[in-house]
Amino acid sequence: MNTFSRPLLTRRPTLPGHPDDPVGQDKPVRQDKPVPPDKLLRIAVNLISAAIAAFFARATVLFYLQTHRLIGGLFVIEQLWLVIAFLIRRPRRTVSHRPVDWLVAFGAAVALLLRPEGIHPAWGVTAGFALQLAGLSLSIISLLALGRSFGYVAADRGVKTRGPYAVVRHPIYTSYLLMQLGYVLQAISVRNFLILLAATACNISRAVAEERVLCDSPAYPAYQRRVPWRMIPYLW
Repeated sequence: MNTFSRPLLTRRPTLPGHPDDPVGQDKPVRQDKPVPPDKLLRIAVNLISAAIAAFFARATVLFYLQTHRLIGGLFVIEQLWLVIAFLIRRPRRTVSHRPVDWLVAFGAAVALLLRPEGIHPAWGVTAGFALQLAGLSLSIISLLALGRSFGYVAADRGVKTRGPYAVVRHPIYTSYLLMQLGYVLQAISVRNFLILLAATACNISRAVAEERVLCDSPAYPAYQRRVPWRMIPYLW
């Protein structure tokens, strides 16, 4: 008498997380973490800064196409460089929550309202180009010394002491002053002069605000004693 063995029943393999998978049933369902508000704010500031810089560059390009005179060309290059720095900057350790510090930080962007219309004396165009070239060089060297420790609002991203920071404590703002003054000499007008005054006042306030935040760092008081000048050696 022949005996037949009962065929073995095999279970179809199931994928992890399938309702029939006993192991998957015990695993918690993965949920995407919401984007923190701080990161959203950084993204918004980066995008706004890039848009303002692009609008400024557009005005310069249009003036060149109409007149074939390149006024403030180096200033445009600096702004594009700053946009890149904004996009790759490092998150800060601490940031000022004082409304006035945020106000002067965004107020400094008034410099991007400078326009090439005005008086263009030959000496002003030449001197302005030289100042912009010096400002652009200082800006690039300073940003390289900072690395990704670059920001907009007063914050603690670490104390940097190399390169231009061994001469003045805020060389970036010194470069802004050189660039903007050079622009005004190339395109002299009451409007541009008033914008220069407003932007410089904001940048001075930003330097003071940054030092207020950085003074909480143990290394910063010693750095202040070693480098006594904020923006201009032997002046301030």
